[in-house]
Amino acid sequence: MLTKDALHLLRKSPPFSSLDDAALTGMLQDLQMVFHPKGHTILRQDGPAPEYLSIIVSGEVKIFVRTHEGEEVFVDSRTSGDSFGLLSMVCGDISRDTIVAVHDTSCYQIRRENLLPVLRTHAEFAEFFFRSMLKRLLDLTYREICDRTLLYGGGDKLLFTNILGDLATSKVITASEDISIKEAADMMAGHKISSLVLLDSDGLPSGMITDTDFRTKVVSKGRDISGRVGDIMSSALIKSEARDYCFEALIKMIRYNIHHLLVVGKGELKGIITSHDLMMLQGTSPLSVAREIEGQDTIDGLVPVSRKINRIITMLIREGAKASTISRIITEINDRLLKRILEITETKLGRPPLSYCWIVYGSEGRKEQTFRTDQDNAIIYEDQEGGVDDAGEYFSEFAGRMKDALSRCGFPPCKADYMASNPQWRQPLGVWKRYFAGWINTPTPEAILQSLVFFDFRPIHGNLLLAERLRAYLGHEIRDKGLFFAHMAAVVGKNRPPLDFLGKIACERKGDFKGTFNIKINGLSPIIDSVRLSALEAKVYHTSTLERLMELKDRQGTPQDGAGDLEHAFEFLMSLRIRHQYRQLQEGKEPDNHIDPRDLGSLERALLKEAFKLILSVQEATSKKYGALPVL
Repeated sequence: MLTKDALHLLRKSPPFSSLDDAALTGMLQDLQMVFHPKGHTILRQDGPAPEYLSIIVSGEVKIFVRTHEGEEVFVDSRTSGDSFGLLSMVCGDISRDTIVAVHDTSCYQIRRENLLPVLRTHAEFAEFFFRSMLKRLLDLTYREICDRTLLYGGGDKLLFTNILGDLATSKVITASEDISIKEAADMMAGHKISSLVLLDSDGLPSGMITDTDFRTKVVSKGRDISGRVGDIMSSALIKSEARDYCFEALIKMIRYNIHHLLVVGKGELKGIITSHDLMMLQGTSPLSVAREIEGQDTIDGLVPVSRKINRIITMLIREGAKASTISRIITEINDRLLKRILEITETKLGRPPLSYCWIVYGSEGRKEQTFRTDQDNAIIYEDQEGGVDDAGEYFSEFAGRMKDALSRCGFPPCKADYMASNPQWRQPLGVWKRYFAGWINTPTPEAILQSLVFFDFRPIHGNLLLAERLRAYLGHEIRDKGLFFAHMAAVVGKNRPPLDFLGKIACERKGDFKGTFNIKINGLSPIIDSVRLSALEAKVYHTSTLERLMELKDRQGTPQDGAGDLEHAFEFLMSLRIRHQYRQLQEGKEPDNHIDPRDLGSLERALLKEAFKLILSVQEATSKKYGALPVL
């Protein structure tokens, strides 16, 4: 049973997935499973070398090395499906690093004498391990060089490897919300802290008071300092789990424009983290860019700040951040930039005559932006019998100014004119409902195209309730619309992954992109389209592909029954695309989506083929479920 379970795990985990069953079975002779409690040191640097390779079944480990000066340098973290101990095992003398269980961790142990023959006889399998070891050694050398220069802040990777529980201030100063403002100020001054957590009568956190609150609510207003501090506290407490990584806190601080974040574990207050803590942890800071955006009052002031966003992407790529992490951080910053542009434009033009909501769609709506993409936006404004002409005139001017401002900040106009500057895409809520109903009930090729574009919409600014009312209408209108789903399913099967009948990657045979394939059209789009279809039918209202997949994991009867595998495939393809475009920008080229397989390593090509095979299986399952229609 142990060997059977291990085979099931390893068949899905590179590079073991590249081995045939005979090699895997031979390797797993005398397999053992061990348990390491949280905090246990599994291997110690300069201690005995292990006699086995460990494969993590569940849990997480951190890997450190100790310098001659006694400083511990973080190397990596590993989770389920990852392995550790290979280098020390192969060398056979001493352990090269220290490995500690972050959580309770279970591992399979593959004996040295069973693994070494497979490394000798399976070149691709061995290449994976030795390339990863070489990369780690190069990364350590690069980091050491970077840490010695004043031009680089080497702490950014810590955002993705340090958990909040390790960084947050463990002792949180608290006080009753019923004390006076003066007493609260005295406590903060005495403890030399910038924030004070306030408790209700039950001893539970009810709010927070910060230095900013004293400046804006007390000093500037001439407020009586004998008054109750609970009357000026910020009652909307934003929290994060102690087990979350620091980048999660970064995203929340950017999103909610806050400087302090409570850290909780198992429902209890564990500490507090500030923007200063993250700034100290980082070098180039996404937080500092977000703050700089907030401090601008003109479009001219935003233009140079917007140019820094691509630098953040570059920094995140260099630090090995996952593609989904890059997209999430960039989405938060781009949203902040867009909101500020909207606020400045609204101030210049004056108060709108009707309540409105600015929405985005496409990759921006799905939170899948990386390097700058085209403008994809629209306006929904409230229905009103009178004054519609005035509203139309106002929003026409507003949308035109937004188009120009966004272009200046690096977002080129959409070539297909899916922008609010097009009168078709700035309409009252009632018109938008008629648009959606028409596309669903009369699924012509043009209607399906509009659905693919607009059904990923996401509200950014204004009266967000207008967008939510439109989403609710979409959920109601789309119920039991089998013909519409069938036409959407035909689109899912339209763009096939570039595999020939021999299972090799097929590339363009002529033209400017000869020898390449389009990773967006033939890799990412089929996943995006199939997941959108299942999400709409299953009433999943997320717009992000990965968020949709997370919720579809527990749903039965969808083509995404293997949502976990599809999630990994999407992440892998996004990573290839981002790094391809990054290299092009470094070479001074315009980024595109055309990848040459010859630029990939043998393992990347193998993973790419597996991802394409998975997409094909999803397309076939979709076609089988919804029936065969002519491809639109």
